[in-house]
Amino acid sequence: MADSKDFLAGVDSNATKSPRRIVFITRRTSAQVKVESEDQIQTFPEVLFRAAVAIQVLAVVLVWTALMFNAPLEGLADPSHTPNPAKAPWYFLGLQELLHYFPPVVAGVLAPGLVVMALIVIPYFKVNIEAEGLFTKDRARRLRIFYVVAALSIAFLGWFHVVVALIPTLIMVGLMVLSSQTSPQSPSPFRRYLAARPLSYWVMTWFLFELAVLTAIGTFFRGPGWAWVLPWRS
Repeated sequence: MADSKDFLAGVDSNATKSPRRIVFITRRTSAQVKVESEDQIQTFPEVLFRAAVAIQVLAVVLVWTALMFNAPLEGLADPSHTPNPAKAPWYFLGLQELLHYFPPVVAGVLAPGLVVMALIVIPYFKVNIEAEGLFTKDRARRLRIFYVVAALSIAFLGWFHVVVALIPTLIMVGLMVLSSQTSPQSPSPFRRYLAARPLSYWVMTWFLFELAVLTAIGTFFRGPGWAWVLPWRS
């Protein structure tokens, strides 16, 4: 053993050229570890570049849209004359459509609040830690829970005659049933895609689907008195 206390460790695949060496450290000797602490900043330059490109593309699309289409502005607001129907901005029309069926507390607070709360809570359960398919593990138990929740949701919407929300719910239930009956090794790419979706995907997709349908109906199919009208009729 050399007298020097500086030991070097190396990695090599040639055992003949660089044989393995074992160093015995006595009680009076401590291993020397030389570490240089340096300030580090975590950054993702490729993500920043993609974000910059997306922002520029979005800005170009918005400017082009503003130049090609006029904004659907009406006349000056008159406090003494309320338009019929009095519609909220487009991003609130989904909630306004729900107000046609439910009390304000249910449509404006409970319904969106429960969906947002579910999206916050779901990642803390084991069902979504690995972002795997919803029915890939513990399939029988999860199917029972799914059928109970689906039946209660359909019965609730049917009881209040919320057909505009019932149809998207039935479509999502059908896709989830198809996912539950599909193997991850299915020859169909679409069915493999459905089988690999986690619970958070289904909740968020259902929420966006419902929001898009309700917003479209409130925008194009609601006339005076919030009555059902066809958009191509004056």
